[in-house]
Amino acid sequence: MARPWFRLSISLQLAVCVLAGCQAIPNAVRDRAAGQAGVDLAAAGGGKGTSCPSFAYVTNFNSNTVSVIDTRTNAVVATVPTGVGPVDAAITPDAKLAYVTNQGGDTVTVIETKTNTVQATIPVGVNPRGIDLTPNGKFAYVTNLTSNTVSVIETQTNTVVDTIPVGAFPIDVAVTWNGQLAYVTNRNSNTVSVIDTKTNAVTATIPVGLQPFGVAFTHLEHRAYVANSGQTTVTVIDTKSNTVVATVPTGLAPIEVEIPLDGQSAYVPNIGSNTVTVINTKTDGVMATIPVGTQPFGVDTTQDGDRAYVSNSSDNTVSVIDTRTNAVIATVPVGNLPRGIAITPCNGSLDRN
Repeated sequence: MARPWFRLSISLQLAVCVLAGCQAIPNAVRDRAAGQAGVDLAAAGGGKGTSCPSFAYVTNFNSNTVSVIDTRTNAVVATVPTGVGPVDAAITPDAKLAYVTNQGGDTVTVIETKTNTVQATIPVGVNPRGIDLTPNGKFAYVTNLTSNTVSVIETQTNTVVDTIPVGAFPIDVAVTWNGQLAYVTNRNSNTVSVIDTKTNAVTATIPVGLQPFGVAFTHLEHRAYVANSGQTTVTVIDTKSNTVVATVPTGLAPIEVEIPLDGQSAYVPNIGSNTVTVINTKTDGVMATIPVGTQPFGVDTTQDGDRAYVSNSSDNTVSVIDTRTNAVIATVPVGNLPRGIAITPCNGSLDRN
C-alpha cells in the first residue's frame, strides 16, 4: 500500500483542516494527519463508508503478468506483462508507478500506472520476493530469498544503491510510516531483521515464530504483526523495544498481514485453511474468520478501509471482502497463481476518465 510522507507539525495542521472540511488535501494526507493528531475521521466524515476509486495490482506468478482491477467495478481493466514469476508489488505514494518483484527473473519491473506499460526493469539479487517503498517514494527495499540480502533501489534512477545482508531466506519487508526503519522477515532463521534506513545497517534481530512470512505495522508504528507460516500464529512486536508482546492464534499457515489505515484490525490470509483471520489490534483477539477461495495468499485494503482484496492462488481469483461486515461480496478472476496485491491511493494521479 502506498504511504504518504509526513512530519508531525504538518500532520497537526492538516488534521485541523480535515475537521474544517479542506477538500483540496489528498485523502492519504488527511488520513495520516488525522491519525497522528488523534482525530476520528469517521466523525469528521472521512472514514469508512466513503468512496475510494482506486486500482488493485495483482501479481500472477505463473502467467508472468499483473492484473489491474478497478475497485469501483471489480473488473480487470488491464493485464501487464512482467518478468518471470512476479510475486509482490508496491505502489509509489503519488500512485504513478507500481514496482513488481520477479522471483524467477531476479528483477523488478516498474509499471507506469497511467498507461499500464513497463517503464523499467531493474536487476536485483537472486529470487527477489518482498518489496516496500519508503513513505517519500525515494527508495524501494527488496528481499532476495536465495541471496539472503535486501536490495535498496533509488527510484529516481531505478538503480540498486545498496545491498544489505540479513537472515536466511528473507521473505517480506515493511517500512515504518516515518521511513526510519525496515522490518524483514527471515523465513529460515525464524527472525525479523530491523534495518535503519538512514545507514542501511541491521540494528536488531528479533526471534519470532516458525517460518515468518508477512509483516505489517499498526498505524502509529507502535506494533508490528508477523505471520508465522510454519504454525498457526501471528507474532506481535513492540517496535519501541523490539520485543515480542503477544502471540495471536490464526488459521493454518498464515501468509501475509495487512493493517488498514485506521490501525484497528489486521487481515491475515491462511493458505492452509482457505480463510482470512481478522485480528483486533487493540486486544490482540480474533474478531472474525472469513472463508475465501483456495489457498489465499496476498492481501491489501483500499485506502478508506472499506474493502480488503485477497488473492486465492489455487483458484486464480481475488476475493473482495466488505470490512464492515467481514463478508465476501465479490470474486474477481485474474491470472494464473495470483500472489501479491497492491492498491493505489484514492487521490493519486490516476485520471483514467
